[in-house]
Amino acid sequence: MGETRLIQGRYRLLDLIGRGGMGEVWRARDESLGRLVAVKCLKPLGEQHDHSFTRVVRERFRREARVAAALQHRGITVVHDFGECDGVLFLVMELLQGRDLSRLLEDNKHHPLPVDEVVDIAEQVSAALAYTHQQGIVHRDLKPANIVRLTDGTVKICDFGIARLGHDIGFTSRLTGTDVAMGTPHYMSPEQIGGDGVDQRSDLYSLGCVLYEISTGVPPFDLDDAWAILLGHRDTPPRPPRGHRPDLPAYLERIILDLLAKRPEQRPADAREVGRRISVARETPPYVPTVLAPAADGGVGVAESRLPAWTRSLTADPGAGGPAPRGTPPDAAAGPSAAWTPRPVTGPVQEEPAVRPEPPLPPPAVLATLAGRHNAGLSLARLGRWEEAEEVHRAVAAEREHLLGPDHPDTLDSRHQVAFTLSRTGRAADALREYSHVARLRARVLGPDHPDTLAARQEMAYVLGQLGRPLDADRVYTAVLAARERTMGPDHPDTLRCRHNLAFNLGRLGRLEDSYRMACEVVGDRARVLGPEHPDTLVSRYEVAYALGQLGRWAEALHVYREVAEARTRALGPDHPDTLAARHEVGICLGRLGRSAEALRLYRDLVDDRTRVHGPAHPETLRARHGLGVNLGRLGRWEEALVEARDVCALRERVLGPDHPDTLVSRREVAVGLGWLGRWHDALAEYRTVAAARARVLGPDHPDTLTSRNDEAHCLEQLGRGPEAAELYRRAAVPRQQGV
Repeated sequence: MGETRLIQGRYRLLDLIGRGGMGEVWRARDESLGRLVAVKCLKPLGEQHDHSFTRVVRERFRREARVAAALQHRGITVVHDFGECDGVLFLVMELLQGRDLSRLLEDNKHHPLPVDEVVDIAEQVSAALAYTHQQGIVHRDLKPANIVRLTDGTVKICDFGIARLGHDIGFTSRLTGTDVAMGTPHYMSPEQIGGDGVDQRSDLYSLGCVLYEISTGVPPFDLDDAWAILLGHRDTPPRPPRGHRPDLPAYLERIILDLLAKRPEQRPADAREVGRRISVARETPPYVPTVLAPAADGGVGVAESRLPAWTRSLTADPGAGGPAPRGTPPDAAAGPSAAWTPRPVTGPVQEEPAVRPEPPLPPPAVLATLAGRHNAGLSLARLGRWEEAEEVHRAVAAEREHLLGPDHPDTLDSRHQVAFTLSRTGRAADALREYSHVARLRARVLGPDHPDTLAARQEMAYVLGQLGRPLDADRVYTAVLAARERTMGPDHPDTLRCRHNLAFNLGRLGRLEDSYRMACEVVGDRARVLGPEHPDTLVSRYEVAYALGQLGRWAEALHVYREVAEARTRALGPDHPDTLAARHEVGICLGRLGRSAEALRLYRDLVDDRTRVHGPAHPETLRARHGLGVNLGRLGRWEEALVEARDVCALRERVLGPDHPDTLVSRREVAVGLGWLGRWHDALAEYRTVAAARARVLGPDHPDTLTSRNDEAHCLEQLGRGPEAAELYRRAAVPRQQGV
């Protein structure tokens, strides 16, 4: 478009003043009227975009022109013309002489704007929104970049690209899709995030976000991770603006917080009311702040009598230190237990000398924000988004350590969650180091038998099992179990969970009968304490079935897995992840019993259900597809099996990473398929890749690494390279003979 420099023989493009994902904005001259204008051009979309996508984008652009042209208000950008030239849509608008609020903040080095400017902007935007809403239009993407302050002080709203016309819901729904949250994460309302219907009150929430940012210099939820931001909007109360800026008038803080109410009905009724409240408040005397004390983050907090830092509640959300998401059965490891409570003081307390005063406690709002981000990390983990969860928890842990200290219970809770995500993304060695650190500090701060200390040690045992160190895991599990029985009693749920994990680890030690017997005992105790269809009881019945499979008693295992699947369907529903997991194990049993045709049908249905419930790229969907591919191979359909294995491997590599255990299992399945098709050179390359990755991640003597070396040796045999194969077999056998 820029090359022609002239549109429809009238608008001459002079210079580019803005560029976005789909369009460009040019300063131009209207040759007919001799005035400067802004021309927004929709960039041509390449062949990589399908026709439906292109059609939707063009319709949105046309709608922006239609919506904006219908609005005539001093607070809204004027649209002069709209058309199409050489297949490119363009929109001609007034050329604004000023800067948008986002750039104003950047120019101000993200320091807040003066209070009188904030109030003036709030009044003008409220008036423009009141007019817009009166016309039946909801902007839906109000943010600092879409609000321009002109050089004469006038404030204008622009960019109605995803606005919804109240009288044209059907049309706009076709363009935005059903239940699709559209907008910018830092400024989206909770109902927008949830995909619920939005009305004018959604714009009021976004206005609250804008006013919060220009008043304080930061948005309400100033996080790097988009998902954590969205969860903050949905679940976490914002830190009061005067926690950032004490000179902010109390009435303005109250208006901003009212606009940021989570439920639409709790916000002001309309933008006109917001403007009225601002006007009335400006008539009253200015707010005189109360005495404030410096806060640990450089901000301020309300002055109060000083208490020992750890004798007060440190998180506004009582669930912030709640249980971590459990791992996939049958080895469901325990997360953190009850919230921390201080141990009683047994001796005289000596006051700190005056030269070393106790650091002030951070403002409750700061701690509440961190608690909300912590909960956002937990939510990401529950969704299986482990890497994003790790990023959130690492950031929160660093901030908590800075504010509260490295051995504070909240800091350790965040580090516990970091370790949990590491263990679930295949980085067991890193997880072990983190859990060891947390367990050591918790033992010192909370005591060796505190539930949180025991939770960290129990996770250490779980990770030791992942690392192929079942003897070490057994020692830790046994010690933790003794402490839990001593402090909590034999029937406490945490005690029973530890016994459950110990039973699973006995199987890793090769003590299969002991594993089966202990699992049966745990089932009986959990059924007695919790009920026969309690989820934890069903997890232990699941473990009984697993132990039966380890013993080669596949018919009995099949029977138990089916019973568990039926009970979970009744108790949890057919689409619950635990129900689907039991169905997966039924498929494994069918395959082991030589009933691969039945297993194949089960896995096809399971893939459909997993895709519907979790999506096509979810780890459990890919696990079901892996089972489908395995049974294709068992039926001799190796070409199909190889295609499926390669597809699953590629998806797992993208979703989980190239060294994740599940990715390596799929790569091994690719090698198996290549071998059955006689393509031994290709199979050898895949086996070597798997062996090298397992040696790097798990260690050279881990059982899975040794199995991969045997696979590699088998390939060498098939290729006629006997001496190399014999040497590799010998090297793999030595650690096993040494009892590694």
